[in-house]
Amino acid sequence: MHCFTCQSTITPGDSWCAKCGAAVRHRVEPDSERRFVTILRADVIDSTGLVAELEPEEAVSRLEPALAAMRGAVRQFGGIVSKELGDGVAAVFGAPIADDNHAPLACHAAIELVRRVAGLGDAGLQVRIGLHSGHVVAYMVASEFSKVYEIGGAAQHLAARLEAAAEANQIYVSEACQQLADGHVRFDFLGRKALRGFAEPLPVYRVMGASDLSSWRVRRARSISRFVDRTVERALLRRTAENAGASRQTVLLLGDAGIGKSRLAHEFAQDLKAAGWRLIDAECSPNLQGAPFSTLKRVLLSIFETTAKEIGNARDSRSDLPVIEQCAVEAVLDLPISHPQWDELEPHARGRAISDASCAIVGSVARHQRTVLLIEDLHWIDRASDTVVAALSSLQAAGLLVLLTSRPDGMPFWVARCQAEVVAMRPLDDDSSRDMLGDMLGSSDNADLKDRIISHTANVPLFIEEVCRGLKDNGTLRGQWGDLALVRPIDELGIPTSIQGVIAARLDRVSRPERQILQIAATLGRRSSEAILRSVAALPEDVFQTAVAALDRVELLVRIDSELESVLEFRHDMVRQVTYESMVEKVRESIHSRILAALESDERKSSDSDELCYHATRAKDWDRSFLHGRAAAQKCLARSAFSDAATYFETAMKSLDMMPTSPSREARAIDIRIEARSAFMASGLVAEWFELGREAERRANVIDDTARKIAAMTVRAAAQNFYGTPIEAVATGEQIVSLAEHGGDLGWLNVALYGLGQAYFLAGRYREAEQTVARACYRLEGPNADAPKSTMPKYVLLLCCMMKSFTHTVMGEFDAAEQLQQQAAAIAEETGRPYDRVAAAYSGGWLMLGRGEPAAAAAILEDGFVLAQKHGIRLFVPVLACHLGMAYLEQGLFDRARGMLTEAREEAKAVGYTSAVLRSSIYLALATHRLGDVQAAQNMLREARNTARQQGFSGLEAEALFGEAVVTPPSDAEAKAAILSALRATIAIAAESGALPLRHKAEAMLNEMQATDDELS
Repeated sequence: MHCFTCQSTITPGDSWCAKCGAAVRHRVEPDSERRFVTILRADVIDSTGLVAELEPEEAVSRLEPALAAMRGAVRQFGGIVSKELGDGVAAVFGAPIADDNHAPLACHAAIELVRRVAGLGDAGLQVRIGLHSGHVVAYMVASEFSKVYEIGGAAQHLAARLEAAAEANQIYVSEACQQLADGHVRFDFLGRKALRGFAEPLPVYRVMGASDLSSWRVRRARSISRFVDRTVERALLRRTAENAGASRQTVLLLGDAGIGKSRLAHEFAQDLKAAGWRLIDAECSPNLQGAPFSTLKRVLLSIFETTAKEIGNARDSRSDLPVIEQCAVEAVLDLPISHPQWDELEPHARGRAISDASCAIVGSVARHQRTVLLIEDLHWIDRASDTVVAALSSLQAAGLLVLLTSRPDGMPFWVARCQAEVVAMRPLDDDSSRDMLGDMLGSSDNADLKDRIISHTANVPLFIEEVCRGLKDNGTLRGQWGDLALVRPIDELGIPTSIQGVIAARLDRVSRPERQILQIAATLGRRSSEAILRSVAALPEDVFQTAVAALDRVELLVRIDSELESVLEFRHDMVRQVTYESMVEKVRESIHSRILAALESDERKSSDSDELCYHATRAKDWDRSFLHGRAAAQKCLARSAFSDAATYFETAMKSLDMMPTSPSREARAIDIRIEARSAFMASGLVAEWFELGREAERRANVIDDTARKIAAMTVRAAAQNFYGTPIEAVATGEQIVSLAEHGGDLGWLNVALYGLGQAYFLAGRYREAEQTVARACYRLEGPNADAPKSTMPKYVLLLCCMMKSFTHTVMGEFDAAEQLQQQAAAIAEETGRPYDRVAAAYSGGWLMLGRGEPAAAAAILEDGFVLAQKHGIRLFVPVLACHLGMAYLEQGLFDRARGMLTEAREEAKAVGYTSAVLRSSIYLALATHRLGDVQAAQNMLREARNTARQQGFSGLEAEALFGEAVVTPPSDAEAKAAILSALRATIAIAAESGALPLRHKAEAMLNEMQATDDELS
C-alpha cells in the first residue's frame, strides 16, 4: 500500500504517512451492480509478430492507429472502453447507463470498427471481434493512478472466446446477442462451434452488415398481436387532424418504451393515408445520433421518394427554392453541391438555409395535399436535426399535422414552445390486455395465465408480447399463435432479455435516494409498508418524502390506499425484479439484514415469522434464519399447512448446518429433524421423512447421545413402514422397542410400539400387531400418558386406535374394531385437527368395507379424501382413494372404481408408499376384470402377488392370490387347478395370519368349486 501524496510505502491500518505526514486515504470498495449488457472484445491479429522486433515506442506506434480506431468506433455508438489489452480493447454497451439498444449498438460499433481499421490502409493491421450479451457484475476498480470500469462474469469470457474464434476482419456473435439485434443487423449462422472452456458447442453467428429496415419495421415484424383499444387517444388524434385544415397542428405521444407510441402513431397515420392524406415519416435512430442531419435526411427522402412514385407527378418541390436553399437540401442529402456560393456561407447561415428549405418543402407539400409528418423517437434525434424539426413543428401551414413520439427522458425543450398537444400514453386497461392476450394465446383455458401476465406486466403492450413470446420459445406454450396451450406449470414468468434494458434504462433515470428506496422496496417484495421503508432507508424525512413522491409520480412505486397503514406497491413486478436482480449479493445481504432488524423491532411485524425467516435467510444470518424458520414451520403445522411446514423446516435445517460445528449444534440438528417428521409425513414426502430419521441417527451416534438416537431410529422406522419392506421394518421396530424399554423414555416407547405394530400388520402378523399396539393404548389411556416432546398423547392414542381397529377388522372382530373406531373419532372430534379427522375417516371407511357396507364406507371415505386433498395431507390420499375405489367396486360402479384406483396407484407411487401401490394394484385388477379385461387383470394380480411375496407383505400376498382365483375363468382342468391352488394358498396364509374373513371367503369358494366338480363327476 502506498501514500497517495508521496508514494512511499505505508503499513495497512496506518492513519498517517510516516514520511510526509499526509492522512492516509483508505480505499473504499467501489459500488458494484449487476447489469445485462453487450460486451465487445476486439484485437489485432498476430500483434506479437508485428511488434516482436520493434523498440517499445515503435511497438506502441505500430498498434496505436488500430487502437484509436477501436476506441473511436466504440464511443461513436455509445459504448465505453472498459479495458485496453495492448493489442485490443474490451468494451461494454448498456453500462454504466442502461440502454435497451445495447446489442444493436454493439453490432454497429463492430461494423464501424472493422471499417475504420480497414480504412487505415495498413494490410498488416487486421482485427477480429467477438460480441456477447449477458449478465455481468460492473464495478469501478481504483488504483493509485487510475480508475477502470471493470466487467466481471462468464459473459466476458464468452465474448473473448468468440473473438479468438473469429477470422480476420470478421465479427462473431453469440446467440443471445443475435436475438437482441436481429432485424437491425444481418447475420449468417455458422453452426455450433466448440469454444475453449465451454463443455458443449455453442451456436455462433457472423455479422454480415447493418440492416436497412427501420426500427418500426423491425418491431412490426416481431409483433404477434393486433392493435387494441386506445379509443381515447385515437379520438383526440382525429379531432386534431380535423383542426389541421385551418392551421398546423402538432401532437406529441409521450411514454416509456413499450407503451405503444409507435403502434398508435402508425395505425393512425395509415388511417389518414387511407383517407387521402400524404404521409411523410421518419425516425430518429440511436445508431445515428452522432450523424448530423440523419433524421432530417430521412424526412426529405420520404418526401422525394413518395413524390417520385406518384404517377403523372413530375414536379419537384426543390425547383421552386432559391439556389442557396437548393444547395442546403443537397448538403443534407450528401449530394454534390451545385453552387460555389454555399462554400462561402458561415455555419450559422448554412443552418438557417437548411431549416428554411425544409420548412418550405414541407409547407409546399401540405398546401397541395393534407399531410401528416410523423417523426418517431425524438429522444434519439441528432443535434443538427433537432433545430429543424423544432421549426417544422412550429410551421404555420394549413393542412399539416405533425405527429411526434418520444420517451419522457428525451422530450425536447421546444415542444411547449410550438404549442404541441402532449398525449401521455398510459398502459392498456385490463380488458384491452385480455383482448390482446386472447388474440395471441387463443380462447383456451388460459384465464389464470392471462391474469398472471397482466399483473406481471402491468398492461404494457411490449412486455405482454415479449413474455408470451418467451413462454412459446421455451416450450411452456405450444401450438400456433392464436391457439396456444399451456403444457407445463409456470413458477416464474421471468423477464425476457429483450425488455430488461428497457426497464433498466427507466431505473437509471432516478436519483440516488430514489434508487435506494426502490432497492429496499424490491427486497421487501411487491408491496412495502412506508414505515418499514422509512426505517430501513434512514434518510432525512424531507429527502425520503421527496423521493417517494417522485417515484409515485413516474409510477415506479405507487401509493396504495389502505386503512391500516400507508403502503407502496410496484406498478408491475418486472420493475421489482430488475431492481432486485441489479444488486450484487453483498448489497442484497446488507438490505435484507437491515430489513430484518427493522421488522424484529416493530411490534406489529415481530410475529411474522415467515417474513422474518425470508429476510434472515437472504441476509445469511443463519442463527436468526434457524429461529424464524422453525417458528414459521410450527405456525404452519398448527394450521395443518404441512407442505409449507416442511419447506420451513428444511430452511431451518440448512441454516443450522451453515453454523460452526459443535455438539450443541448437532443436538439441535437432531431435534429439528425429529420435530420435522410430522410435516414430511403428512406431506407424503416419505423418502425425505426416512432420510430425516437416518441423518438424525447418524448425528446422534457422532455425539454419543442414546436418547436422541432412540428418537431418531423411531422416526426412521416409522418411515420404513411406508418406504421399505416389512421384514426390515419389523427388525428395526423390535430393536427400537428394546432400546426404548431400557432407555426409559416412555413417550418414544409408545411411538415405537405403534410403529412396530404397524410393521407387524404390513407383514401379515395381525395378532402380534394387535397385541403390540394394545400395549401402547393401555399406556396412553392411563393418567400418566406419555408422548414425545411437542406431540400430544391423544394424537398417538388416535393413531393406535386406528391401527388396532384395522387389525380387528382384518381378523373379523368387528365389535372390537367398532369400539376403537368410535374412540378414534371422538379424539378427532375433540382436537378438530384435519389430520386427525382424516385418520379417523380412513379407519372408519375400512371398518365399513369389512362389514360389507360399501355405500356407508364410500360416504365416510369421500369426506376424508376431500379433507386430505384440501389440507395437503398427501400421506393419506392414496390409501383413502384405494379403499374408496373398492367401495365403488363393491357397489357395482366399475368405471368410477377403475378411475379412483388408478389415481390411488399413481399417487402411491409418487409418494413412495409401497404397500399402497400393491393394494391399489390388487383392487384395480378386480375392477379391470369386472370391466371385461381378464388378461390384464390376471397380469396385474400375478405381478402384485410376486412382489408381495418377495418383499414380505404376506397379507397382501393372500389378497392377490384370492384375486387371481376370482378373475381366472375355470375354462379347463389346468385353469381349475390354478384356481384351487390359489385358494388353498390363500387359506393357508389367512389361517396363519388370523385374517378370518378372507379365510372364510376363500374356503367358501373352494367348497363351491369342489361341490361343482363332485356333481359333474
